[in-house]
Amino acid sequence: MKKLPLADPGTADHRSAARYLLWVARGQKVTLLGGMTFGIIWMGAQAFIPAILGQAIDKGIAAGDSRQLLKWTAILFAVGVLQALAGIMRHRFAVVNWLSGAYRTVQVVTRKSADLGATLPKNLATGEVVSIGAGDLSYIGNILEISARFSGSIVAFFVVAVILLSSSTTLGLVVLIGVPVMLFALGPMLRPLHRRQSAQREAVGELNSLGSDIVAGLRVLRGIGGEDSFSRRYRGESQQVRAAGVKVARIQSVLDAAQVFLPGIFVVAVVGLGAHFAVRGDLSAGSLVAFYGYATFLVLPLRTATEFANQLMRALVAARRIVRVLALTPEVTDPATPVSLPSRGDLVDPVSGIRARDGLLTAIVSAEPDRAAVLADLLGRYDEASEVRYGGVTLASATRADVRERILVSDTGSQLFTGTLREELDPDQRRTDEELMAAIRTASAEDVLVALTDGLDSEVEEKGRSFSGGQRQRLVLVRALLADPSVLVLVEPTSAVDAHTEARIADRLREHREGRSTVVLTSSPLLLDRVDEVIFVAAGRVVAVGKHRDLLENEPRYRRTVTRQTEDEEVPA
Repeated sequence: MKKLPLADPGTADHRSAARYLLWVARGQKVTLLGGMTFGIIWMGAQAFIPAILGQAIDKGIAAGDSRQLLKWTAILFAVGVLQALAGIMRHRFAVVNWLSGAYRTVQVVTRKSADLGATLPKNLATGEVVSIGAGDLSYIGNILEISARFSGSIVAFFVVAVILLSSSTTLGLVVLIGVPVMLFALGPMLRPLHRRQSAQREAVGELNSLGSDIVAGLRVLRGIGGEDSFSRRYRGESQQVRAAGVKVARIQSVLDAAQVFLPGIFVVAVVGLGAHFAVRGDLSAGSLVAFYGYATFLVLPLRTATEFANQLMRALVAARRIVRVLALTPEVTDPATPVSLPSRGDLVDPVSGIRARDGLLTAIVSAEPDRAAVLADLLGRYDEASEVRYGGVTLASATRADVRERILVSDTGSQLFTGTLREELDPDQRRTDEELMAAIRTASAEDVLVALTDGLDSEVEEKGRSFSGGQRQRLVLVRALLADPSVLVLVEPTSAVDAHTEARIADRLREHREGRSTVVLTSSPLLLDRVDEVIFVAAGRVVAVGKHRDLLENEPRYRRTVTRQTEDEEVPA
């Protein structure tokens, strides 16, 4: 039994869609070869059945020889059993190949998405990535699944070729030439089908992106009365997807009909010609039955070949989307010769002048509130231009993994995922219940836990939508606290909670993070009044450093920034 997901999916070849498919195939060549082997046996056994029937008719029934009839009946039974067993094994390998290809793709795309981080949404819409998981995976699996049947079809065709030519050169040539001609007759339909499938795939991706945007901004849309406008837009996009799907279905239906009609005409022609030879005495009754059997049997390899071509087109379209993700490079890369960061030290940005001293609770106030996230990205090295140093070592000289282990940035875009609350707060399951409860208390999230029927073992819905904005924000803070990094950077961690809750969090945060560096980007007076040091930044440069109350008295711009926040503050939901 193959264990999935794979321990190491490998490094994908993303130079082209075809190379990616070959890379996937090479990664599971053992099971692919196994499936092909049983596919050849399965199809090959079927190829011999018409010949066996012909022998049974000629040597047993026509000759009146019961022993020969029994002999060929036994051979037919044995071949039938072999075909059944080979069919079972072929199907088992086909399922394994489908799942392996799909899982391998999921793993490499997920790993790449995690590596890209913020680079991914800047280059690809959410719907594009969703479409890979929703549809493209099945197309990758389908081409691997059909490979066994396609291999068997090719071998069976040549087996039949040898048998037919040895029996009747004329009928053999008719069958062997006619089948490829029918296959090539279907070829011209594959190219327009491929184009229409690509167009449909693009339309589905755009629709998924629009759907994701609408769902993400549903509350805002309701607040401004924009539901009808976006509903009309979504309906319009849906109709475009429907139209693209109809275009694909039209040519697909013609292709499917041709796969039935052309072989039917071919079988009639072969049987008619064979009957003519039988009347003249050139063919025995058994040979005629065998030729009819081969003519009908070869329809299966024909349909399999056209199905393979169709699935290959779909797989190439899907692989092209996957390659687009895999070909992206993160904005922040690891140095060629990385150095290790120290376990602790001051976090310093020489460009802006920010210095978060080791072991202190530091607040950064930006005169331009929209630049808070930019400063956080610099401090956490989410920006390649960052020149920030930690303990005297430039973050750019260390690996991203080392930086992420030392410095954790928790911003307003942090999300909750599905699973139990315990797994959500402590993904690595490293913390005890006491540590979990301590972090929950610091974030003043006890009320969230009390409201849950199963406590820490309660299920969290997608993006934590069952929680209010303030509850989600506090749970995100709990998760950040449990990670326990050397430096914790928090962006507006209390913007969605009421003043009493914010005051409790401010009082408890210092105690919980005692001895470790914590940087809070905020303009909330309740937090600012409780930190060790406040750094005021304007136009990307440090303007003043000191205690909150001192800055209120001596720095007018700081006072305007903080009091503006107080005056504009609304009661959080």
